[in-house]
Amino acid sequence: MTDYKALKLKASSSPHIRSNEDTHSIMLDVIIAMVPALAFAVFNFGMRALSVTVVSVAGCFAFEWLYRKLLKKHNTVGDLSAVVTGMLLAFVCPVTIPYWMILVGDFFAIVVVKQLYGGLGKNFLNPALAGRAALVACYAGAMTKWVEPMTGVPMFGKIDAVTAATPLAVMKEGDFAAVTDAFSLTDMFLGKIGGSLGEVSALMLILGGVYLMVRKVITFHIPVAYIGTVAVLTFLFPRGNDPMEWMLYNLTAGGLMLGAIFMATDYATSPVTHKGQVIFGIGCGLLTVFIRYFGSYPEGVCYSILVMNCVAWLIDKYVKPARFGVSKADKKEAEKK
Repeated sequence: MTDYKALKLKASSSPHIRSNEDTHSIMLDVIIAMVPALAFAVFNFGMRALSVTVVSVAGCFAFEWLYRKLLKKHNTVGDLSAVVTGMLLAFVCPVTIPYWMILVGDFFAIVVVKQLYGGLGKNFLNPALAGRAALVACYAGAMTKWVEPMTGVPMFGKIDAVTAATPLAVMKEGDFAAVTDAFSLTDMFLGKIGGSLGEVSALMLILGGVYLMVRKVITFHIPVAYIGTVAVLTFLFPRGNDPMEWMLYNLTAGGLMLGAIFMATDYATSPVTHKGQVIFGIGCGLLTVFIRYFGSYPEGVCYSILVMNCVAWLIDKYVKPARFGVSKADKKEAEKK
């Protein structure tokens, strides 16, 4: 006879879903998806791209472990979310950033943005983008120092690499002809351009995005809505000679692909419904183009996603589906009461 009192039963609310997926497996898939972009960064900028990423990952891992240890909370470093944050923060920084500076960004991302709000899933801003925004606010000079593509930047010591403006910065100044003369669309797509170490190769980022969709880690709704909105606006309102060429350069320059595929799709800071995700993606696209066209910075991906993070809850509130068995008339009647 079964001793039911000895059984360790857990009572929880529905839905009861059996799945092999957990936070660890999802984060591992994201890490795998970022490997092609990291490999190209090493090829494009040298081994310093790898060392900056390793330092950033180690910093995020250490800060999360130390915070949870000091506050005597269950340690969550095993879920690999800190590793993902460290890689993404490195990806949105120039390869020339000092190691100590990336650690400052790690601290802000992990402790201030993530842990002080309760940890993974409770933060309302994307930690990596918030860390980048903090670094730009504190160290604008270092965060806007770019090097020529195919430049071997030394891992240690003084960096003597030739600095250069990114294609977006030149386009912002109105000299589109200079960009097309210096970089072909093939160069832009492959990543033979200057910029943050993990954002330059649109091809590698798209490969990572396809992997995430195949693994069902993300859906197409946010990336397609985001990139599609930028494509439509830049095609309809070009600032170059050819609308199609202007659009393609805008899509392949800057952090659009990285932001749309890896940042805007963050579970904790984006809407949960497909309809809400489309609205979220469109909002990110609109803000990105507005900042690129009318703002002080040539790039608008970081701030557009952070702004939309702040209204994700509002989108969820107004696009949530009706409960099963409840008609629209019943819902309206309940709202009146």
